[in-house]
Parts: sequence; structure tokens; C-alpha cells
Amino acid sequence: MAAGDGATGAGGTGAGTAEGGLWAPAGHGAEPPSYWWPDAEGHPPVGSGLAGPGGPGRSTVPAGRGAGGGNEKQPGPLRRAWQRVGATLAAIAAFLAKFGALLIKLKYIGLVLSMLVSIVAYSFLFGWSFAVGIVLLILVHEMGHVFELRRQGVPASAPLFIPFMGAFVSMKSAPRSAFQEAMSGLAGPLVGTAASGVVAFWANATGSRFLMALAFFGFFVNLFNLLPVLPLDGGRAVAALHPVLWLVGLVCLVAFEVLFPSPVVLIVLVLGGFELWHRWRNRNSPSSRAYHSLLPAQRWTIGTVYVLLIGVAIVGAQLTYVARSL
Repeated sequence: MAAGDGATGAGGTGAGTAEGGLWAPAGHGAEPPSYWWPDAEGHPPVGSGLAGPGGPGRSTVPAGRGAGGGNEKQPGPLRRAWQRVGATLAAIAAFLAKFGALLIKLKYIGLVLSMLVSIVAYSFLFGWSFAVGIVLLILVHEMGHVFELRRQGVPASAPLFIPFMGAFVSMKSAPRSAFQEAMSGLAGPLVGTAASGVVAFWANATGSRFLMALAFFGFFVNLFNLLPVLPLDGGRAVAALHPVLWLVGLVCLVAFEVLFPSPVVLIVLVLGGFELWHRWRNRNSPSSRAYHSLLPAQRWTIGTVYVLLIGVAIVGAQLTYVARSL
């Protein structure tokens, strides 16, 4: 489950050739800048807070002047928002006009329609192109759950998207053990983090701030899902380790909600609290004891993968963070 796959604030855009020209020596072709290490002449990485003569996030072009030097009136924020919504709706209408008849015949129509609704919702905050990237990264994450569940022989539905909450996969039967639950829970962040890494290397090769911000979103969402709180993926993973980790995660999330109120975190707390209470009440039942009875090797496997995934997601988010420019 990817509950809480919400939106993050990074959403800058940039073209590789234009940004490559920032550090190009006179008389030479522009090379795409690196976000992770200085170039051959020692210039600092783009996005590090040290780049550019105007300071981080500043432009050397005077405000109110375009590339040609003329004064042009910029559209207001409301008009820009309507333009983004209109462009998104036009793209969706074109897609449905071309493939609508085919979608009706497919069993994945719920997946496609919920994806389109999420794209429209996210486009209000980030623009339609970034919204498409968000939804695709969440889709990759969810398909990791689907493939692992079906590999285990557990029937699983196609993902269903909920705007600003991510997406979820419904199981038609429960996993047979906490080890299987943990494996299916970690499959989503594993595939999602790998996809974010691919986007990050692509962004670094092209110098695209847009792709770098998208990679950061992917790392951040997968890291959030690794919190040891039910019903997040991390909560599924620690089911194979020790139940006390659920309580630790829940207490930490309550502290976070007090310091940084968020409706998404509040929903996770409510769902997690109910599920934790249900499992606690049934902890001594024979079925619950059999469910959580695992071999030491199985616990070590889950614990190792869980810790490594958290580390990779933290490092990835740190390397791909791009300060948003207004």
C-alpha cells in the first residue's frame, strides 16, 4: 500500500542545454551540469546553494524582462492555474477520444481513470507534466506490490489511485505468514526506490532540474512509506521483526503530527491506531502466534532489506533535493 504518497514541494523545471551553459567555458560547447559533484574546472554543483553569481535560486536576468529584453506582462496566478487545468483536461480528453473504446473493454479501467483523476488533482499544485511523473512513480511502486503478491499466489487487484493519498492494492486473500506480508510490503519501496534512482541518474546526465525534483519526490515518498506504522509498507515489514516497533512508529508519528500538522499523517495515524489495536487484542490467539512464528533467517532477511532500503532512500533524497524557486 502506498497510503500517504502525497505531494512534495519540489517542482522546478529546467532544460539541460540551457542549464549546461551556466558553467560552459567561453568558446566551448555547453556540457550538462552535475548535481552531485563539481565540474572539471571546480565549479560547484548546480543546486548546491553555491551555484551562480546571483546566489542560490536567483536569476541574472532582470525581473520583468524576457529573453529579448522587452517588458512583458506576466499572467496572474489564477490565469496560470486555469491554463494548467485546461491543458490537462485537453490532454485527458484527447486520450479518452483515442483509447476510450478500448479502455471500456479492459478490466483496468478503474486504474486508468483513477490515474487521470490524480493527474488532474496534482496538476493544480505542480503542473500537468510533474503530475504525470508523480503518478507514474506511484504506479511503479504499487506494481511492485502486485508482482510480489501474485508471485506468492495471493490474488491482488490492480492499483487504485486516491489523489493526495497515493494508491493502494487490495488483496483477495490474506498472506499466510508475517514473512510473506513483509516481503510484499517491501516490494513496493524496493521497486519504487530503484525507479527513483533511474530518474536521478537521468536527471544528472541531462542537467534537468525537473527530473531531479521528480527523483526527490520518489525517494521521499518511498522513505515515508517505510515508516514502521500500519498500514504503511514499513508497518508491514516490521510485522516480521517485533510488534513493539509498531508502537514506536506510532508514537513518533504522533510527535510529528503535533509539531508539523498534516491531514495525510492524521489519516495514517487513525488507520494505524485501529489496526494496531485489532492486532494487539488478537496477539495471543493460536492463528496470530502461528502467523508471526518465523525462522531467524527470515527475520534477518527482512531486517537487512528494510534497513538498507531506508538508507538508500535517505541518501537518494539528500542527493536529489532541489530548492523550489518561486
